[in-house]
Amino acid sequence: MKSLYSTAEYLRHRERRVMKRFLLFHSIFVLLAACTPVSDPISQATIETVSGTGEQGTVDGSADRALLDNPFGVIRGPDGALWFCEYTGHTVRRIDSEGNVTTVVGNGEGKFSGDGDSALQASLHRPHEIRFDDEGNLYIADMLNHAIRKVDLQLSRITTIAGTGEAGFSGDGGPANEAQLSRPHSIQFGPKGNLYVADIGNHRVRLIDMDTGIISTFAGTGKNGVSRDGERFAAADLNGPRTLDFDAEGNLWLVLRNGNQVYKLDLESGLMHHKAGTGEKGFTGNGGPAVEATLSGPKGIALASNGDAYLVDTESHTIRIIEAATGNLQLIVGTGEKGDGPDGNPLQCKLARPHGIFLDANGDIYIGDSEAHKIRRLRM
Repeated sequence: MKSLYSTAEYLRHRERRVMKRFLLFHSIFVLLAACTPVSDPISQATIETVSGTGEQGTVDGSADRALLDNPFGVIRGPDGALWFCEYTGHTVRRIDSEGNVTTVVGNGEGKFSGDGDSALQASLHRPHEIRFDDEGNLYIADMLNHAIRKVDLQLSRITTIAGTGEAGFSGDGGPANEAQLSRPHSIQFGPKGNLYVADIGNHRVRLIDMDTGIISTFAGTGKNGVSRDGERFAAADLNGPRTLDFDAEGNLWLVLRNGNQVYKLDLESGLMHHKAGTGEKGFTGNGGPAVEATLSGPKGIALASNGDAYLVDTESHTIRIIEAATGNLQLIVGTGEKGDGPDGNPLQCKLARPHGIFLDANGDIYIGDSEAHKIRRLRM
């Protein structure tokens, strides 16, 4: 019995020693973790001007001397150049790899003309966004012409693929070029190659079948109302569908400008899910849940491959990010006040009603800083 008792005492003593060592090492680990600085990508980020002097105008030339006129949508073209459209310049322009800015589409007149002829001699009227298809053709949301224009860049020829030039709502089930749109703001190609249109004046998202040319309503009832989490987007009221983009899983993210909210539309289930914004206009909630934050007239969005959503919060003059991993909203560019720079620290750089945003393959983020008349680049 004495031998058995001694063994039991020994085992209990050994267990206590092991536990003490565990607690000691655990305490050291926690202390080291607390003292180790957390990697913050924004702390290493810088912002710089790619083109524009700050003076308003449409003057081609070297990127540092060219004048821009309210740049909105910005995107990398199939030729490797950076393309952008000008809202009040009524043009589409490009910045080549050598830093030269040239005008490619539009004569600078805010009219509707040019179908079938030279794209450079055609008239656009406040273009909002541009996209490219897989064949390298350029598409333009020609907002105040209530149309979607297509440019065959091989022939430099422009045509209208949707809209009649007159504002209205008609044509579902028929040819898109005979249908009416009302101030289309944003366009994006979906997973199957069809073109989605944020038809803001009709409070709808329209869909153009690119094989047949037939247009239909994809989301929205046509009523300006409050959207709700979990409802079917085909039967939902939409309050100012302003801009859209697809994530890597094929979901459509929709920004409601007037509703000050962001929703994800699940194409498989037909349901819409609330991702950001309370519906009230404001600039609050950075660092907390995106659904509890207030937004201020958001007008641009771009989805990263990891699911993060980069949001242009135009009326707060900022760029904010909806983090996929946490669901939180973070401020990454701007102070909340309108201004022009300075370049350098993105959280000290004031923007002036930015609209366009593009995520490049190398991780750089391009911003159409509209009323500063500049294209800026954020390097993370």
